[in-house]
Amino acid sequence: MFDLPSFDAHEGVHVFHDDKTGLRAVIAIHSTALGPAAGGCRMWDYVDSQAMVRDALRLSQGMSYKNAMADLPLGGGKSVIWGNAKTDKSPDLFRAFGRAVESLSGNYWTAEDVGLTPQDLEYAREETRYVAGLTSGAAASGDPSPVTAEGAYRGIRAALLADTGSDELEGRSVAVQGVGHVGANIVRKLRRAGATVYIADIAADAVSDLADETGAIPVGVDEILFREVDVVSPNALGGVLNSDTIAKLNCQIVAGAANNQLFAPEMGDELASRGILYAPDYVINGGGIINVAAEISGNYDEAWVENKLSSLIDTLRDVFERSRSEGRATHRIADEVARSRIAAARR
Repeated sequence: MFDLPSFDAHEGVHVFHDDKTGLRAVIAIHSTALGPAAGGCRMWDYVDSQAMVRDALRLSQGMSYKNAMADLPLGGGKSVIWGNAKTDKSPDLFRAFGRAVESLSGNYWTAEDVGLTPQDLEYAREETRYVAGLTSGAAASGDPSPVTAEGAYRGIRAALLADTGSDELEGRSVAVQGVGHVGANIVRKLRRAGATVYIADIAADAVSDLADETGAIPVGVDEILFREVDVVSPNALGGVLNSDTIAKLNCQIVAGAANNQLFAPEMGDELASRGILYAPDYVINGGGIINVAAEISGNYDEAWVENKLSSLIDTLRDVFERSRSEGRATHRIADEVARSRIAAARR
């Protein structure tokens, strides 16, 4: 565990197994310096347990940075469940997961991520109060993905402004990889603003339906990242930006809502060396956790969410400006700001 490259002085890594339901879960708490750790639960059919742990470690660190950059009173954590989200779900599985969350006594709050729905979390909520992203309850905010998509959409416009001097989308082209809840909403917003949008996803039906709805142009999943476009927007799983893919990019900007887009930190430097502006993922995709934070507070306030979202995009603009003026890659600037905020909270 301590020798894994993804381990970053995590405060705790908790492994849970429930024989009756088949639950296999990891909850990783990276930091509670700013407040209780918060981050969604992902259900994925991992290759092996090492891949599962690595994902939990990387995602939880990203949540620490994301919450810090969004100026939230929350630390960073993440949970992952090993299983097929289409075939392995059951109400009892999520009740067992809820008991796992409850055992951490409020040090970790969970919410929805890849593979989960608000209904899954309702079952977990039967066993623990430390669940957000619900559709019922006094402060329920529901699915946070629309707010994530709104933040990513604004982030794309901020990146265009920083790179070209204009945030207008009319006449621009964007390649969107992944059209799940977040990606599909981004596509809708881009199309309403006049952009030409190319889309791809392993779910062919989702691509077809969204193309019919919006006029977006379907392309192959192996082609989407390499279209000649203004913006490439990754909105699927992480690690898509590696030496091989970066060498074939044909865009000015990479800006999307997927977590952990960089296969390794050095990939951000490769993007910068190619003159491609990168919107650090844990900054541009922070809208969802802002929405969740409002629910965790116990008093959901749409105006507070909007104010935080606007401030987040201001922070992203500051990262772009510092990157330009200091000649350093955007992810290095963002990492530095996030770490300094976390360190200040520990003092």
